[in-house]
Amino acid sequence: MAWFLNHYQCDRCQNTWTDEWSATCDDECPHCGARHMSPTSSDDLTVIVDKKDDDNFAVLRSAETAEHDPAYSEMACFPDRKEAEAYAASLESGRSA
Repeated sequence: MAWFLNHYQCDRCQNTWTDEWSATCDDECPHCGARHMSPTSSDDLTVIVDKKDDDNFAVLRSAETAEHDPAYSEMACFPDRKEAEAYAASLESGRSA
């Protein structure tokens, strides 16, 4: 399942906030309570590269069952960020829309 960091701006009070979720869904403004605010943009965090304590780079993928948290699993580990990013890109391009 996909995992997103959604960015919002309230139409009523202009407050901005972010929220991670398994969809690019509407949210409620945490400042004034206005409902049905659609994301202004979203970052796809389904596949990410994370630096590990041993200076290697892990490629993590959100679980198919993710709903309230990404439940990442390590797909592969690389000694260099560029290799990890290339592998992550290959996972993303192979994902169906």
